[in-house]
Amino acid sequence: MLVISGTVVDGKVVVEDLSLPEGTAVTILARGDEAVVKLSPQEEGELLAALDEADREEGVSAEEFFARLRRFG
Repeated sequence: MLVISGTVVDGKVVVEDLSLPEGTAVTILARGDEAVVKLSPQEEGELLAALDEADREEGVSAEEFFARLRRFG
């Protein structure tokens, strides 16, 4: 997994210095103008587990999720 920031331009997310193959599936978490979140490998694993949990419709609210992410920002 790669965590990187981009900007919306003409309704599309534009990411500088990143080239992905056409058709690559991505997940976008939009949080406004807050600081970039940098995660350790362990934290990244926890985030992936949380996303898997969310896909199963378990877990915490988006508000709590973003509050937890702010701990790392």
